[in-house]
Order: sequence, then structure tokens, then C-alpha cells
Amino acid sequence: MITITPVQTLNAVVTVPGSKSLTQRALIAAALADGSSRLHGPLASEDTSFTIQALRAMGIDCDDSDPACWLVHGRNGRIMEPGADIFLGNNGTATRFLTSVAALGHGRFRITGNERMAQRPILPLIEALRGWRVDIVSDEGTGCPPLTLFSRGLAGGHTVLPEGRSSQYLSSLLLVAPYAVSPATLEVRGEILSQPYIAMTLSVMSDFGIRVEAAPDFSAFRIPQGRYQARTYTIEGDASGASYFWAAAAVTGGRVTVTNVPIPSLQGDTKLLAYLARMGCWIEQTDIGITITGPEMLEGIEVDMGDMPDVAPTLAVVAAFAQGTTVIRNIAHLRIKECDRLSAVVTELRKMGAEVEEEEARMIIHGRQGGANLHGAIIETYDDHRIAMSFAVAGLRIPGVQISHEECVAKSFPDFWQRFGRMAEQENGENCEEYRKC
Repeated sequence: MITITPVQTLNAVVTVPGSKSLTQRALIAAALADGSSRLHGPLASEDTSFTIQALRAMGIDCDDSDPACWLVHGRNGRIMEPGADIFLGNNGTATRFLTSVAALGHGRFRITGNERMAQRPILPLIEALRGWRVDIVSDEGTGCPPLTLFSRGLAGGHTVLPEGRSSQYLSSLLLVAPYAVSPATLEVRGEILSQPYIAMTLSVMSDFGIRVEAAPDFSAFRIPQGRYQARTYTIEGDASGASYFWAAAAVTGGRVTVTNVPIPSLQGDTKLLAYLARMGCWIEQTDIGITITGPEMLEGIEVDMGDMPDVAPTLAVVAAFAQGTTVIRNIAHLRIKECDRLSAVVTELRKMGAEVEEEEARMIIHGRQGGANLHGAIIETYDDHRIAMSFAVAGLRIPGVQISHEECVAKSFPDFWQRFGRMAEQENGENCEEYRKC
């Protein structure tokens, strides 16, 4: 358990690890490419380790011995049958991406994960792959992993993704479509959420040599046949990870600069900066990075976070310190993440004394200036890295905040507690004893 000690002031410069989303997309493109690629600034974490292990099981040589630069030896779309099940923990991105990668192979592939992964839906992806004549089943008939494929490659032609609620389904299909036997087209039905992640996928594909024709609303795609070309690729700092440091400045009225998340960025989560500005924060781009300065008083806002679900918990915690009501809407897809994040955030904010309403697709936080109604609590993380890191921010202002099962941050930000501690240390010049195991 980690105990967070409040800070009086905050003035820090922080560097965050590479983007998890970009790292996983670049790994897939490099693995399918013709030749060897170098990935600079990748994220080394539990999730990306699962992805690398799975690619190795499929015959791809990935050298991650240098944490600053990984070398991936692509096999031009050739995927080997693994000798055992591919276990991906609770890595939803890798499970969806590698299911489609496995479809390119020839033989039996079984993809499995932990107990939570077995509750996370993947049926829309299964149905779309079947449209490209992939033999794939959900082993338990639940539309969730574990999955078994008897792969013979992708036929291509036209297929339909019956819903766009998870952008990972769509990104998964797009990444492998150039390797289909026939030119592939893809139609998406229903509301398409998290669109910045789709734009990110298309950008990575383009950087590796494949340009996709996309409808403006991402409802239809025409993917040319081709092969990714090996290259050197630099990965941006992770905007989702940066959000906790930006939020720290917001709730403390301090000043934090994150050095390695660019503006403009491929990551839609940088839009959080605009929302924090609406709440009263001052945002500036300096010579060393993006700097956010918190105001004397935060103000509640209403926002649609359908395109940026990963930072919705961050904003919810900030909202508890804002004067007035904050409405975060269009976030039903938070319920199919590593945990039911919508319910988890509401539960833990209430535990701290916040007045919060939970609806199917939104939460309403009735905040008070400076978190005047909040008190310390032991925060349950639900084995979800984003819950742990979001509520760490609250502890910078409110005494007595303890984060249980803090090791879950390894999923996306293994040294978060060290960097979070150093952020506070920069101002007070003390050893960061407050971030200790109890």
C-alpha cells in the first residue's frame, strides 16, 4: 500500500515513458514489415511485454534488451503457429490486435488471458474476421476470450464491423488488412468511439508505408494490398501517463512541465489540456515542453469524453476539487476496460466524501473548491492502473489517501511511483518517504 503526503506547492519538470498505444501499434507494424525496424523511446511495461512475448511465439524476433531502442525483425507478414497458448493477461489492446495477427498464420492459435480478460467483449471483432473467412470461435461461447483460431490467412474482400464501441476492434482489422489475399474493404456500423485512436493507427500504418482510404467519419475503409516497410520510428511520450502530472498541477495550484509529449500529437488524450484550461488552468508550450499551472479556483465543466476514455478518471478526480458541477458524458465504454472504470471511479470518490452520481454513460461530480468536502481513504484499485494513478493525484491535496495494490501500475507505467515522488521532491527538496509501502 502506498501513502501519499500532500504538498504545499508544486513546481516540477517531468519526463514520461513512451506511449503505450503507439508502442503496441508500432510493434505490430514492425513485426509484419519486410526487414528490421528500430523503435526509439518505446514503453517497457507489463502490457508491452505480453505483446513482445506473443510476437516471439509467432516467430518474430524482438530484441528489447536496450530499453531506449528496440529492434524488431519483421518477417514480411509470415506468422508461425505457436507451440502453446498465447497468454496476454488483461492486455485488451494486445488481445484484439494479436487475434487479427494470428489470423494471418496457418495452423491453430489459442489466445487467452486472465479472469477479467475473459469478461471483456470481443464478439464484434470475431464477426468481422469471419467476414474475411477466418475460422475463429470464443471457446466458452461468451463472445469473450479465450479464443481459438484455425488460421489459413485472410481472404480479404468486404467485411462489416457490427459496432465501433471499441476502437481496438477497428485498429486490429486495419493493421492486418494489407496482407489479405484480395484487396480489403471494411464497413463500420453504429457509433464510432475513441476516434483519435483510429487516426493514430492510420498514421502508424502510413509511416510504415501503407496508406488507407478512409471515410471522413471512419465508417468505411479501403485498404490496399501491400507490405509494411521496415524503418526507424520514434514514439511520443505517453499522454495518458502525462495526465496525472498535469492533474497534479491543477489540484495543487502548482506548476508542472512534461517534456516529451508534443503538441500537436498523435494522441487524442492531449485534449485533456483543453478541458483543464476550461476549468481555469493556464497552459503554455515552452522550450522544454508543455507546462500547466493550476488556478486558485477550479471550475466545473461539462465534457464529452467518448474519444478519450483513458483520461476520464483523471478528469473526474480533478473535478472533485472544482467549484460546481462537472458532467462527464459518453463514457459507457469505460465499463469494458480493465475494470468497470465508471463504477470504480464513482465508488472511490464517494469513499473520499465526494458527491457523485452514476448513470449508464456518464458521471456527475458535484465538486467543492479545493476538495473541501473530501477526506482521506484507502483507495481500492480493482487491479486497474488508471484508478491507482488517478487517485494518487487526490493525495497531493488531501491527507490520508492510501492506494492499495499499487503494483498494478506496472501495466502501463512501471516506475510511476518513483516519478510521482520525484515530482513532489523537486519542490520540497526532501527524500520522498511518503511514497512508501505500509
